[in-house]
Amino acid sequence: MSFWDVIWFIIVSFAFIAYLMVMFNIITDLFRDRGTSGVIKALWFICLIFLPFLTAIVYLITRGHGMAERQAEAVARVREAQDDYVRSVAGASPADQIAQAKSLLDAGTISQSEFDQLKAKALA
Repeated sequence: MSFWDVIWFIIVSFAFIAYLMVMFNIITDLFRDRGTSGVIKALWFICLIFLPFLTAIVYLITRGHGMAERQAEAVARVREAQDDYVRSVAGASPADQIAQAKSLLDAGTISQSEFDQLKAKALA
């Protein structure tokens, strides 16, 4: 193998991996979209199998903006679930947080407005 054969192999490998990443992102987005019917999802999937390049380009043009929104929503849901889990493991219930804030208010460590902020945050 010559040097240029190796370079060509690297370029082709990169393009193939990029193509697979686009395909998996499109398939993931299809299954993530709750507003699209199952029939439409199946049609997109069949088109991806038989006309992959054309279908991928059309999908990215027509639904690309929605892909970003659905990805952001999924990230927000995961972050919220992680935050809920951390709060549950930490054991600090809203009532405990409010009681701690009340003790700080009674001790004069924080003001009434700071207590109200802590209370609102605990109840959120």
